Amino acid sequence: MLKSYSENNRDGLILVSRVLLVLLFLIFGWMKLTGYSGAVAYMAQAGAPLPPVAAIIAIIMEFFVSVALILGLFVRPLAILLLLYTFGTSLIGHHYWTMTGAEQYENMINFYKNISIMGGLLLLFTTGPGKYSLDAKFKLA
Repeated sequence: MLKSYSENNRDGLILVSRVLLVLLFLIFGWMKLTGYSGAVAYMAQAGAPLPPVAAIIAIIMEFFVSVALILGLFVRPLAILLLLYTFGTSLIGHHYWTMTGAEQYENMINFYKNISIMGGLLLLFTTGPGKYSLDAKFKLA
């Protein structure tokens, strides 16, 4: 029963999955876009190299790539690109192995949350954009 439901609603479920998967990036990317100076300060505090450039990269990856994925545009390559970005930010921003106490625990949670998101992005790469996407509309997938 569940298998037939998921097969009958596959494309709608892929659309919902795309939105849910990138919602975190979309929200925080928007915050960085509308608060660029705060994003630069955060990048400097987090130890990111070249904080102004890192903030621009974060805005592009988090906001604009999220919008493209929600719309279903260039889903497969952007899913891999966002996966690599997520891995990089995990190493730079959540290096729990260098911390202790509550800080270590919080960063461990965020690191493995990012690993889980990477799994979702890999699954999106594998399944593709689905019927409700610009890739399908323009036969890009």
